[in-house]
Amino acid sequence: MPTRVAILVDVQNIYYTTRQVYGQNFDYNAFWAQVTGGREVTRAIAYAIDRGDEKQRQFQNILRAIGFEVKLKPYIQRADGSAKGDWDVGITIDALECAADADVLVLASGDGDFDMLVERIRTKYGIVVEVYGVAKLAARSLQRAASRFFPIDDALLLKNTRQ
Repeated sequence: MPTRVAILVDVQNIYYTTRQVYGQNFDYNAFWAQVTGGREVTRAIAYAIDRGDEKQRQFQNILRAIGFEVKLKPYIQRADGSAKGDWDVGITIDALECAADADVLVLASGDGDFDMLVERIRTKYGIVVEVYGVAKLAARSLQRAASRFFPIDDALLLKNTRQ
């Protein structure tokens, strides 16, 4: 019986951290191949912010074609100029639900807000939690909470990314 895996991706976190450190985009196809190899996918969700532009819609369709369910939240520009659009609560709720039906939970994010979630899933459900993130920017507390931390490196970056 294959290992059951649930995959959750914090798209904004992965986008900004890979661009900041490497100046390149994350390769979702390579990531999918790596985390699903020999495993049965129970659920795969990519969490993104919807700004309503065509390039984003094309990207979201690529994610769907790979096998992700894409959850969108509207981009909110506040009157003071700040912006809001994070999926922390949604990812947390889905992670707790997905953990009940998986042997492994994969979380792609470097956000330290998820350290308690990862720890809880490991202790409550007794499953492996693999975290993928850009090592330089991923919270140390999240890296420590994970069963295994996989640094995003060249193998998970798109080659020849247009700037």
